[in-house]
Amino acid sequence: MHLQISRPVSRLLRGALGCFLICLSLSSPRLHAQTAAPKIAVPEWCRALPRSEYKHLRRVPISDSWFEVYQVAPDVFAIYEPRQAEETISYLIVGHTKALLFDTGMGIGDLKSLTGSLTPLPIIVLNSHTHNDHVGDNWQFSTVHSMDTAFSRKNALGSRDDAQAEIGPGQICGTLPSGFDPKSYATRPWHIAAYIHDGDRFDLGGRTIEVIATPGHTPDAISLIDRGNGLLFSGDTYYPAPIWLFRPETNLDDYAASIRRLAALAPELKLVLGAHNIPVASPAVLAQLVAAFDQVRAGKVAAIPAEDGKVLYKVGGISFLMRPPQKPKQ
Repeated sequence: MHLQISRPVSRLLRGALGCFLICLSLSSPRLHAQTAAPKIAVPEWCRALPRSEYKHLRRVPISDSWFEVYQVAPDVFAIYEPRQAEETISYLIVGHTKALLFDTGMGIGDLKSLTGSLTPLPIIVLNSHTHNDHVGDNWQFSTVHSMDTAFSRKNALGSRDDAQAEIGPGQICGTLPSGFDPKSYATRPWHIAAYIHDGDRFDLGGRTIEVIATPGHTPDAISLIDRGNGLLFSGDTYYPAPIWLFRPETNLDDYAASIRRLAALAPELKLVLGAHNIPVASPAVLAQLVAAFDQVRAGKVAAIPAEDGKVLYKVGGISFLMRPPQKPKQ
């Protein structure tokens, strides 16, 4: 549920830039045919697309224009939403008998239909956490497992305001899907079928996925590990852009402990798969993440002013968007 600042650094600069006119999708086809499209300013973050890293990934042809799908490992599909500023990535992990969907994205496209075209197997849904950009299409699935937290239960009730902010000025790159109604867009409520806990395992048939509790970004944040294939799905605990650690629900002590736990897994990993922007990273990034965060907390990194009173800390290729440090009491 991210309201104002988008994840790529370039998005911090978008303030005065216009957005694509969402209201166009509400007009009739006849009006489209008779009216020339106005010139529209392109959001700054959109100018960086397509990201060069995707050239090295195998793109899977699909008919849905909102999503892009890439096979990032055997029977693992990254479902990317490049036309919205979060650039959210969900993952479909396929076994012999079941599939696991890690996050359901913005809820702007028809994810149920897309995943059905990728596998006929029954799908279990887990969320890396329950911010709205990761649970948007939870409502489409009957088997959604959740962490047992008050934060998760509250977010399962849905939210209109958080969703509306995601299609506000500067948030959309290109056009919204045909039939999408911006005025009614909301994160719909979903049913929690079962609660999960740290260490739970899901047998997909020939592939076992383990839950790792990684609170910090949110109280209900988790990562997933596929030990048999050396894959770590890190959610919003790590992704290659400013990591958001400014929300009221964020706990920095918990985050520090969680990233240490993930870094300890690096020797058995081949890939780290984050939830925004680019789906693959080297396991070496986990040690860099810990070192960078330690430097920030030790006061060794200068704070760069960002929008809405936040600050950005940059250490090499790692960055964090955080609340400004508190001034000592006089």
